[in-house]
Amino acid sequence: MTNGQAAADSFIRGLVNRSGPELILATKPFAVDSTARSWWCILSTTALLVAAVAGTLLAPHGLIKMGSSVLSGLLLLRLFVIYHDQQHHAILPKSKVAEKFMWVFGILALSPSSIWRASHNHHHNHNSKIKGSHIGSFPIMTRDHFEKAPRRARWLYLFMRHPLTILLGYLTIFLHGMCMRPFVMKPREHWDCLIAVVVHAVIAGSLIGFVGWQGWLLTQILPHFIASAIGSYLFYAQHNFPGVAFYDKSGWTYDRAALDSCSYLKMGPVMAWFTANIGYHHIHHLNARIPFYRLPEVLQAMPELRNPKVTTLNPIEIYRCLCLKVWDVKQQQMVAVGAADGEQV
Repeated sequence: MTNGQAAADSFIRGLVNRSGPELILATKPFAVDSTARSWWCILSTTALLVAAVAGTLLAPHGLIKMGSSVLSGLLLLRLFVIYHDQQHHAILPKSKVAEKFMWVFGILALSPSSIWRASHNHHHNHNSKIKGSHIGSFPIMTRDHFEKAPRRARWLYLFMRHPLTILLGYLTIFLHGMCMRPFVMKPREHWDCLIAVVVHAVIAGSLIGFVGWQGWLLTQILPHFIASAIGSYLFYAQHNFPGVAFYDKSGWTYDRAALDSCSYLKMGPVMAWFTANIGYHHIHHLNARIPFYRLPEVLQAMPELRNPKVTTLNPIEIYRCLCLKVWDVKQQQMVAVGAADGEQV
């Protein structure tokens, strides 16, 4: 081996061995957005969404209307992830115009800025903690805690993690969890949640009045259902998958929570575009200021991020994720309720 090869190997080993603050610091050069690219992503996605909504209202054929409705849902999902990035200040952090635009979008998407930032920032700071991670995320119980909990508490816990709750995320997670409940709990702090519900109801009433029930279903209900169901599952699977790790207070660190408790949800290029690269979730949790369009670049540039815990949208993988219910402290893994020792699902 030449001296040059030895030096190169030593350099690569040094990169792979980075951890903790050093690893997080290494991501900092990527946490810079391009103003032009960020605006292009926002405006082009918005324009496509407006065109798709117009298709549901104006297309001459029912199949075209249905296709436009499905496309609206996928574009709503993409714009929501872009909104999520802006709320992290990963893109356009100093733009007041972007802040106002995204505030309006949060109202329309049933995810008002006040509750989204409060709950989601908590989620990033407490991700994978056994205690305290339920705010802004799906609840987590240890196996022992679940078995000793009252029947009502067990029912509520399983309800929150049930596949139907995720599928009906439009009603359960967004309309109720992100709008109605926060306003009832803290009306002064989350007054924008009430605005979101009122605006949503006014849009529904207007659509029914002007274009009828079918127009309402295709223009509002189906797109929100699609975006919310996919978004809810993505959020679930990125933190509830075979191999995920949860920690008590003493074992938790920010970088471990990112790399051991967040999945890399592999998707094809089409779904990666519609989800705005949210599948690179381990990198996003390592540094939430990295713009979504730079996440693939980070994966390629940093060797220690190339061996993440992976899941996919394959139906078998989805089933495996949805079966996981409680954290087994002894086995140090998520298991199904009632699973025998050593059995994950």
